[in-house]
Amino acid sequence: MSFNLKSQILRLNEAEVPNPSTERTPALKQATRSVSERSRSPKSQEYQCLADLNLYDSSECTRLATQAASGRHLWVTSNYQDWAVEVYLREDDYPGWVSLSDWGLLQPATVLYQAATFSESEIKKLLPEVIAFTQKAMEQSNYYLWGGTVGPNYDCSGLIQAAFASVGIWLPRDAYQQQGFTQPITIAELVAGDLVFFGTGQKATHVGLYLADGFYIHSSGKDQGRDGIGIDVLSEQGDAVSQSYYQQVRGAGRVIKSYEPQRR
Repeated sequence: MSFNLKSQILRLNEAEVPNPSTERTPALKQATRSVSERSRSPKSQEYQCLADLNLYDSSECTRLATQAASGRHLWVTSNYQDWAVEVYLREDDYPGWVSLSDWGLLQPATVLYQAATFSESEIKKLLPEVIAFTQKAMEQSNYYLWGGTVGPNYDCSGLIQAAFASVGIWLPRDAYQQQGFTQPITIAELVAGDLVFFGTGQKATHVGLYLADGFYIHSSGKDQGRDGIGIDVLSEQGDAVSQSYYQQVRGAGRVIKSYEPQRR
């Protein structure tokens, strides 16, 4: 059965997509069946975002997992629930759920995603632009958003990923994944554009982008940090926020390659 996206969206609009706690209309039930049938088709299951898109951490679609900027690619799986479909983003393999009410923000990809490759020297030349992205983001009114990867509001690893993606370099999504992906270096070896990781002995839970002279830029939360993007220093001599993060430093890493998807 072929999938007619325009027809699908029309049905969803006519059904007015009720609250998940209410009974689904026949039109929405048919829409869900049509989407499910489409996902099982051997033809292209890769889609492209027509606008910025929220991905959630469960089929209930109540808590943000991550975001996909307009133009990003995702793969639709066969795992459907009443109100959402499980997907993963092609650029970083990150999983999430898309609400069926957002289905109109997707279109079948006409060109499948192909990861670009960069040499270490090419990445080094692009680092000034990566840093400039974070500084420009800081100048805009913003707050810390768990799951945020689309400006103006980011979480820590979302800001880092978006900054590198702005020049075509992809990193994994979460802080601990980014630490595992980068080349380990010591704090003494840090240069502009390297990553600084914070957290516990078991796992990195926070990340910042090193600038120079001990300073780094990051998006930190409201409870411990600055509720948005700011600059702190790796020193016991900094203010309360800098000192708090300095006590949690667990390592540093250098970006020497761009992420290549592992899922097929």
